[in-house]
Amino acid sequence: MAQPEHDEMSGVETTGHEWDGIKELNNPLPRWWIWTFYITIAWALVYTILFPAWPLIDGATQGLLGYSSRANLAQSVQQAQQAQSGNLEKIRTLPLDEIRGDPALLEFANAGGRSAFAVNCVQCHGAGAAGAKGYPNLNDDEWLWGGTLDDIHHTLVHGVRHEADENTRNSQMPAFGRDGLLERAQIADTADYVLSLSGEDHDAAAAGRGATIFAEQCSVCHGANGGGDRAQGAPSLRDAIWLFGGDRATIVETITNARRGVMPAWGDKLDEATIKQLTVYVHSLGGGEASKPAPAASVEAPAAAMP
Repeated sequence: MAQPEHDEMSGVETTGHEWDGIKELNNPLPRWWIWTFYITIAWALVYTILFPAWPLIDGATQGLLGYSSRANLAQSVQQAQQAQSGNLEKIRTLPLDEIRGDPALLEFANAGGRSAFAVNCVQCHGAGAAGAKGYPNLNDDEWLWGGTLDDIHHTLVHGVRHEADENTRNSQMPAFGRDGLLERAQIADTADYVLSLSGEDHDAAAAGRGATIFAEQCSVCHGANGGGDRAQGAPSLRDAIWLFGGDRATIVETITNARRGVMPAWGDKLDEATIKQLTVYVHSLGGGEASKPAPAASVEAPAAAMP
């Protein structure tokens, strides 16, 4: 049997392995490292006995302690739901104005609405609700269908142009160019008139011709002065707030092909408490409007006595 080789410099036995002239020394591992290694093996064995560990065909070993992170999570969720149940029931049953009138309940509703918005609405309206091209900004005071609590609630429940909901917000702008209702030159003149309504640069002569076309074709929805009509979801054309863009080329495109933005009806997807929380949260973003006063009850004058 060959005698073990020893390193000339250190005198330590080598393993007999050599790589590119470099020989590995056969130094023993430190005792503390070996004992630590043994302890980890023992701990792993104990852990697999006490806790769920080994996968099986339709589950896993349960462990002697019966621990389950899934069960713990379900218990925590149940406890949180129970803690919130009182406020959620109030939100479910109280009118929206009363929810806003209760500071503690309003704070709770805003927190829930913020969470629901992050899950369901940011994809279109953005994390800050500032919107994007084709998706309204919910922070300003310009509302296509109204900004009261009831208006927002109706829009959330029934959506906009959601064909499966018969009570959805619905309006349709004609595609004046695509459907041959106006010639290209008429569309260009109308675009200049629309630009003039919001004080943008425009051709005065073209806007003059476009004013007549606007009165004949557009005023029935946007109003005689271009101020819009919420009952029809027709935007005001007199400000700098544009859903699809306010430059001349985009206005021409809109008149030519029309727009048909769609918002889902959340009434069949979210429960009433969540929709109310969303309503309160969106209303509180900055553009919410006061509720419309109830119409005064008519009081009939007493009938005159018969002679």
